[in-house]
Amino acid sequence: MNTYTSERVRNIVLLGHAGSGKTTLAETMLFESGTIARRGTITAGTTVSDFHPIEKEKQKSVFSSLMTLDWRGHKINLIDTPGTLDFSGETFGSLKVSDTSIFVLDAERGVEVGTEMFWKQAANYQSIPIFVINKVDHPKADFDQALEMAKERFGREVVALQYPYEQGDGFHAIIDVLKMTMYEFPEDGGKPAKLPIPDSHKDRAQLLHNELIEIIAENDESLMDVYFDKGTLDEDELIDGLRTCMLNRQIFPVFCMSAERNMGSGRLMGFIDAVAPNPNEVAGPELVDGGEHTADPEGKAGIFIFKTYSEEHVGDLMYFRVYNGSVKSGMDLVNASNGNSSRLSTLFVSQGSKREEVSVLNTGDIGAVVKLKDSGFGDTLHEKGFDFILKSIEYPAPTVRMAIKSLKTGDEDKIGMALNQLHREDPSLYVEHSQELKQMIVGGQGEEHLAAIKHSLANRFKLDTEFIEPRIPYRETITKGVKSHYKHKKQSGGAGQYGEVYMLVEPWYEDMPPPAEIQVRDVQTHELPWGGKFVFQNCIVGGVIDNRFMPAIVKGVMEKLESGPLSGCRARDIRVSVFDGSMHSVDSNEAAFKTAGLMAFKQAFMDASPQLLEPVYNVEVLVPSEFMGDVMGDLSTRRGQILGMDSEGSLQTIRARVPLSEMNRYYTHLKSITQGRATYHMEFSEYAPVPRDIQERVMRETMEMEEA
Repeated sequence: MNTYTSERVRNIVLLGHAGSGKTTLAETMLFESGTIARRGTITAGTTVSDFHPIEKEKQKSVFSSLMTLDWRGHKINLIDTPGTLDFSGETFGSLKVSDTSIFVLDAERGVEVGTEMFWKQAANYQSIPIFVINKVDHPKADFDQALEMAKERFGREVVALQYPYEQGDGFHAIIDVLKMTMYEFPEDGGKPAKLPIPDSHKDRAQLLHNELIEIIAENDESLMDVYFDKGTLDEDELIDGLRTCMLNRQIFPVFCMSAERNMGSGRLMGFIDAVAPNPNEVAGPELVDGGEHTADPEGKAGIFIFKTYSEEHVGDLMYFRVYNGSVKSGMDLVNASNGNSSRLSTLFVSQGSKREEVSVLNTGDIGAVVKLKDSGFGDTLHEKGFDFILKSIEYPAPTVRMAIKSLKTGDEDKIGMALNQLHREDPSLYVEHSQELKQMIVGGQGEEHLAAIKHSLANRFKLDTEFIEPRIPYRETITKGVKSHYKHKKQSGGAGQYGEVYMLVEPWYEDMPPPAEIQVRDVQTHELPWGGKFVFQNCIVGGVIDNRFMPAIVKGVMEKLESGPLSGCRARDIRVSVFDGSMHSVDSNEAAFKTAGLMAFKQAFMDASPQLLEPVYNVEVLVPSEFMGDVMGDLSTRRGQILGMDSEGSLQTIRARVPLSEMNRYYTHLKSITQGRATYHMEFSEYAPVPRDIQERVMRETMEMEEA
């Protein structure tokens, strides 16, 4: 493999809804560049990128795959990503290290929900967009409709550089309005013939060509003067203007093709090497301190790890991008997150599952290394004396959460270790060993995501598991103030136990006045780790309870707060005032007052009109307009409160507040009622009181579980 300078590197990520043809396009680009001798197919499981067993089984991308090709002396690092939103976590790292995003649209369906979601992700990384309208040879292809949908959703910056001479079954030629040439392809695809544009298309081609010139000129002052002088721009001027406009996100060029028939990929790759930006031309990545990194190809080396995967008999394979200087095998780098020094072993470039050894990788290039000690996903590594840390990747909250249960006794620790390994490879996987719920909770971007995790546990780690419905992390509180009294007295030979406590238990709220007719001596405010507050007031006068026993009373109350009387879930927002009691000169001790405090609090809690609180989430559903009524109706049946709607072209965003207990398996149901064309995300909002019937049911289920 040759060594490439930054100017000759292009980092490209393929994005698009499932089924738009990204993997087929990647395969065709590899073939057209001569990287592979024969094109594989998804159905045969022979493509370069979808090489994992689960991808061959599902016949679609589940993981992102890095490939490398040479096109006319330029190195194109190409990352194929999953189009199913359940696996969208794979796109975040890919976007982080790519400079240009190619959005692949289906000529029949146009802009789909997946395209919308990936567009938002790409915009966060300031990625330079290119659109490819694929499958224009499909009998129901409608290039113009797909183009209009893209313009409607993404703005007037969407500009066609090509359109099909004829679409559907008769597709065989492309009109290129940048070069004002028609490319006619042989029956089996490949290298096209360059022909004059037919008379029947000259007017449309000239109109689009003139529009392209005007858009470039109006966004580039230097070319505006040339345009006024000559009345036009030549091809070199257009290409220079296009590059500037793309870097400023003023033009989003559109191409058309049939990736499956190898018609149009060569022109796209020619555009990538001639016009798409190199790593030195785009905005630098954000540093952890908020600044922007400016690359120095001649400076000390610095890399960022954006993907890890553990291979049997190999170990952890780590994919990285060079953000400064050059890296070589045997080089020592410092991990900025832990200060440990690691030595780079052999460097590789990837072709899916295959790797080729290289001696050096320069700024902007992407490669892989194995067995990089004490490092992992999201780490920045650099040479000594060059301190910089790139901001890591933020992942969305999971949309699906399940409890995982071992089907074989004794495998619990193995499952925990396997899940932690999978989380290191896929940070969008949420893993929690919940002491509160007494369950191991996993969360993902969809049920397919979790199904893939279960597949890995079974086939890779040989662990049999099942997913069950997770318990809900309710919270408990009270709605009125109550006084209680408890005397703990125990005599069993020798020293006994004695402690008596009188307390006032009240619901706490901000700026709450002190209790009437009780003198407060000391106030402790505890910010509870699970949210809310616990306020403890020492109101003892006359020394009836020694101050040394107060921490024990607090400890007893806190113990019951962690396992509330109603559901066993945590309690919050409560004020406890200890105002009287008694002690024994011999038998009183901390254990006695801890028990007295716990029991007095429990008794008061149950008499103080206890209230169960449930987690409520803000939910946003992105859905085609024709399914909006069905989605809103379904949310209402889930005790959802509709907050509003926003239009985004042909799609609608529905905003609602929904209790977490009603969202179990929502993603599967949403896909069912929208034919798989909707998606959603949710974020925690607050805890709110549950209806009385639900509170009674939860209390009954808790009692039955404790009895069992």
